[in-house]
Amino acid sequence: MSHIDDPIQQGLQRGWRVLGGPHGPTPTTLSCDVAIVGSGAGAGITAELLTKAGLQVVIVEEGPLKSSRDFRQRESEAYPSLYQESAARKTADKAINILQGRCVGGSTTVNWTSSFRTPVDTLAHWQSQFGLAEMTAAAMTPWFEQAERRLSIGPWLAAPNQNNELLRTGAAKLGIPAAAIQRNVKGCWNLGSCGMGCPTNAKQSMLVTTLPAALDGGATLLVQMRAERLESRDGVVRALHCVPVSDNSAATGAAGVRITAKHYVVAGGAINSPALLLRSGAPDPHGLVGKRTFLHPVVISAASFADPVNGWDGAPQTLYTDHFLQTQPLTGPIGYKLEAPPLHPVIFASTLAGYGRAQAEMLAEFPRTHSLLALMRDGFHPQSPGGAVALRGDGSPVLDYPLNDFVMDGARRAFLSMAEIQFAAGARSVVPVHERAGPTTSWAEARRQIEALAMKPLLTRVVSAHVMGGCPMAGSEAQGVVRPDGTHWQLANLSVHDGSLFPTSIGANPQLSVYGLATMLATRLAKRLTGAEVTLA
Repeated sequence: MSHIDDPIQQGLQRGWRVLGGPHGPTPTTLSCDVAIVGSGAGAGITAELLTKAGLQVVIVEEGPLKSSRDFRQRESEAYPSLYQESAARKTADKAINILQGRCVGGSTTVNWTSSFRTPVDTLAHWQSQFGLAEMTAAAMTPWFEQAERRLSIGPWLAAPNQNNELLRTGAAKLGIPAAAIQRNVKGCWNLGSCGMGCPTNAKQSMLVTTLPAALDGGATLLVQMRAERLESRDGVVRALHCVPVSDNSAATGAAGVRITAKHYVVAGGAINSPALLLRSGAPDPHGLVGKRTFLHPVVISAASFADPVNGWDGAPQTLYTDHFLQTQPLTGPIGYKLEAPPLHPVIFASTLAGYGRAQAEMLAEFPRTHSLLALMRDGFHPQSPGGAVALRGDGSPVLDYPLNDFVMDGARRAFLSMAEIQFAAGARSVVPVHERAGPTTSWAEARRQIEALAMKPLLTRVVSAHVMGGCPMAGSEAQGVVRPDGTHWQLANLSVHDGSLFPTSIGANPQLSVYGLATMLATRLAKRLTGAEVTLA
């Protein structure tokens, strides 16, 4: 696809100030108005708005700068270069695999484009339980609308691929509604490889929208540069210390950079943002940093059909059902959203259970395999406190996320719901992704198997691509790391602008929630710092 315009290469040729890695040496000191850690959803929105306000911005990204010419629809290239820990980041007990971006644009570069506003009941819970009185659905609507316009978020008008259509078919036969998912795309080619970076620049990620706008406005981008620690004194951050890293995030040993700024924005994503505050010894009088980190734990059901499904072909996620969220009290037993994830060989083979002949037989069925995932809404019940981010001996983060009986009860119910839908859609066989499960050929057989399964960590395959919390915002410092305006309760010139702000999970794919919240926080931060009124283009 060499004929596709590459806005990143064009920007570099125009003279963007990009340093680090292959882009040239970095100075040992830098000064600016605002230093931003990360380049994903919250960081990208913030960088564009603050640059538009006339502020000198430096963006620090641990991962590499890749562009459409590098996105060749190959898992073997994409996962090591674009994801945290080669798409194999795991919780402390290795029971949950976490997909999280590690590149310029962060997870927005590699996500599947699903765009949902923060659910109204989630916002209401935050208002009543965390003192976020201003976060009503009406108050947030203009911020979501601004982000949606900027990022071309709208309905997907093409027909769903077969993987998604089977979700609708099975759900409809059971009287369960399934609706369309909005996507942040423009001129999409319907290739299906969103998780490996968009080779046509159709996905309106931070990589091709807000970051180019910020760089055109004079921002500086440091790549392959890890924010190691914040230096603070007397309630103010004095400097950000960064170290250069190689392609696999190991420190190179080369001289680091000390960045001084008037204001600092941490937007490295949940897990990495709390880890930075922990490494920095930032004030944490109530022991909240890194606690209540949420994942939307996901379990998967695989089904085999007589006709090809070709789950890799076409837009990856275009239909969903919230039936099992809306029929469950928010603070009751854990509810779950159902979606149909894309299927690619490496992720398929490494996620499904089994080995040897059993795995070979399952791989032979790959073109006829359909999958559903259940995204569990954690954080609303006392038995769903999420996990905790801690530091390993080398300072790298690790998330401890206990899969307790409360969560596993939701996983069992989700397996049942997905199997019933798949059989209703005409599946020949269904298998929950669990080490001790085998294919079943009827709904009755599937139900008996699922009800008898031992729902334990490591036996039940659990994955997640949504990481939230760990630096929660709240109306009081006893409940939150940051204030409702995103500013750290104890450090006056430090803000957090990413998914780590969420006091609970949200019960939906989180990118638009981050976009809308960051638009609000960054617009107001720009006003405080400069007096300027700015909006997203």
